[in-house]
Amino acid sequence: MLSYICPNWVLLLLLTGSTVSELIVIGEVGQNITVPCHYNVWNTNSITSMCWGRDRCPNSKCSKPIIWTDGWRVTEQHSSRYQLKGDLQKGDVSLTIVDAREADSGTYCCRVEIPGWFNDQLINHKVVVKKARISTASPHTYTSEQTSAPGSTSESSFTVTRTWPSVSASEAPQTASTPCSGPSDCLDVTVNLQNTSVSLASQQHPERGLYIGIGLCAALLLILILALLLT
Repeated sequence: MLSYICPNWVLLLLLTGSTVSELIVIGEVGQNITVPCHYNVWNTNSITSMCWGRDRCPNSKCSKPIIWTDGWRVTEQHSSRYQLKGDLQKGDVSLTIVDAREADSGTYCCRVEIPGWFNDQLINHKVVVKKARISTASPHTYTSEQTSAPGSTSESSFTVTRTWPSVSASEAPQTASTPCSGPSDCLDVTVNLQNTSVSLASQQHPERGLYIGIGLCAALLLILILALLLT
């Protein structure tokens, strides 16, 4: 009877002695991801060694170990991207994955080696590294106004204005609001438009009209002198 109970008791200790828990940590590509892990430190004698591994926690040590510490400092490090940035002497042995990548996704084991049989603290973490989210919001345009200080003579805004020659209402081209009732009406409208155009042209170039008038006067005077000489 005793030989039957003893093996079962040993098997029960193997299955229930270590504490195992599981957590999920989610991060994005390019970020620093912290995978938490702590143990209680009552005094300096409570400080102990631990390891991180890239797989579920085995019966002892760590599978595919990536970093080790003796409780005071890091003793082994698989890559500089795996760091222990917590206070080791206070039991903070959280793992920091620097510049996370999609390949970093998977199961991580935190194993704190507590003295005694089957006393190790085991935590399995499932790390999920996702691609960075792309913003779909429409781009914003920011505008600024140039304002002048109080008492200055410059205005707060500048407006470019194009000035055209002013035309009185009587000189402006007339537009028929209704269709021509006959050929004579259309002809009158066309003549008015031509006269208006000539008037506008003469107003826009007054010097040209002056030169033409002087030339006509000189020609008439020359014809008058020739007529007097012939008579």
